[in-house]
Amino acid sequence: MKKRPNLLADEDLPPAPHQKRSIHKRARLKAAGLALFGEKAYEATSIDDIARRAKLAVGGFYQHFRSKRQLLLALMDELLEHLSQIDLRPKAFANVQAGLRELLSTAFSRDLKYLGAYRAWQEATLSDPDLARKEAQIHAWTTARVLRVFQLLRQLPAARPDVDIRVLARVMDGFFWSLLARAVKMRRAELDQWIDTSAHLIFHAMFSDARADRRRPRT
Repeated sequence: MKKRPNLLADEDLPPAPHQKRSIHKRARLKAAGLALFGEKAYEATSIDDIARRAKLAVGGFYQHFRSKRQLLLALMDELLEHLSQIDLRPKAFANVQAGLRELLSTAFSRDLKYLGAYRAWQEATLSDPDLARKEAQIHAWTTARVLRVFQLLRQLPAARPDVDIRVLARVMDGFFWSLLARAVKMRRAELDQWIDTSAHLIFHAMFSDARADRRRPRT
């Protein structure tokens, strides 16, 4: 499995804080940016807005980030780090579809904390070629992770041998990011329905019949 993209590589960030007070201030700025990006999107959010929401002077912002863009990169990099920590190996579940649903729910529960960042990211990539390149790297990485899940599922006895799981991985990865973009306007119950549907689609795309739900994955 390839390493996740490091979105902060080659960024001239101010030195990372070490004192507890400075670490707390940086966390407040990130929380403020996350909230405001969700409320107002990227272009409409100013550094003044972020500093004010964090209850800091504007100079306090520049102690941690040189620009609004760097703050956005830090938030998206944090999202990728959380995603990288998800264990993609299927557990010993008797019901494959339920296991898929659990895996997707775990992933989205981490994504949802960063809805504001992803909303701003979508907007920022439209006018920033460098961010657009980073976006392509992100999708290549997440598609590879989805493919890994499908490769593990394909080891199950009832898996369809003729399914092009590489194409399926690209399609589902695009769908998952699209769903995350729309989730900012969804109630949790509606998102849960979409997650259920996603698990259903993957299961029936990859398995020939319901017998898969009575088999346990190989360890």
